[in-house]
Amino acid sequence: MPRELLALQVIPGKVLRIGIPDGRVHTLLDDAGAAPDGIVVHDRVVYWTTMGAPLTDPATPGEAGQDFSRRNGGVHALGLGGGTPRDLVPAGAMTTGKQLAGDGAGRLYWGDREGHRISSVRVDGGGLTDLVVNPAADGVMGECVGVAVDPARGHLYWTQKGPAKGGRGRILRAGLEIPAGQSAGHRTDIEVLWDGLPEPIDLHLDGDRLYWTDRGAAPAGNTLNRAPLPAPGEPGQRPEILADGFAEAIGLAVDAREGIAYVSDLGGRLRAVPLPDGPAAGRPPREILAGHHPLTGLCLLPDGA
Repeated sequence: MPRELLALQVIPGKVLRIGIPDGRVHTLLDDAGAAPDGIVVHDRVVYWTTMGAPLTDPATPGEAGQDFSRRNGGVHALGLGGGTPRDLVPAGAMTTGKQLAGDGAGRLYWGDREGHRISSVRVDGGGLTDLVVNPAADGVMGECVGVAVDPARGHLYWTQKGPAKGGRGRILRAGLEIPAGQSAGHRTDIEVLWDGLPEPIDLHLDGDRLYWTDRGAAPAGNTLNRAPLPAPGEPGQRPEILADGFAEAIGLAVDAREGIAYVSDLGGRLRAVPLPDGPAAGRPPREILAGHHPLTGLCLLPDGA
């Protein structure tokens, strides 16, 4: 059976089900809330985050005029068969929900950008907790966006994108468990793996490699990147750029079996990028979807879903 993707349309907020071979789009949910951003599937249930509705300054065009600092983001759930969505995280409990990841065992993790934190909750809505909290005084440098989890090795990875097109983005790592006697705001096991990146956004962990999108300035920005996971205490190697030319690259899903990475962007495009060492090596990138609405989060549907 051909594989499918779930993608989030940010304006107006929708959950889309997209056929990979033909780009055919089916709307799974017409009203996904204000500014949906991160998405994952677990046990035939779709989970996604919302950034919430911003305060808008009409005198400042584009994203610069949007203030997402109000605590009105959320985490939501819907069965693949449809029905009524439910909220896992109630309104007012988080600020700006960004990329969402799961550990495969019933726990979700996400970046809370203006909340300056990485948080987690069980798929039943219980156990809401913060794992990383950066000082509010850090401003944009403390904003957390992308997230990936490695349960086998007990690690959490996340991006702090820094200022737009600023070349100050970072990718960090810490334990999935806060060290004994420490707290989310004061933990000593945080490593900075990559620094000085254009503007890293979403992450995907596959084996011993970390993949990420970057929406920063060319030539290193608006790219799909990957690099080997660094050993403990070691910095990350210079990333390999797998594709470029995106229109603000955001969402990322990697199909290791087929050897293809999928990237969505704010230009409304969804592109399939063959990996250089996978079964699809040598094929050119392929545009699956060229829509008119910006796309954010992306995930593969499990076989048979």
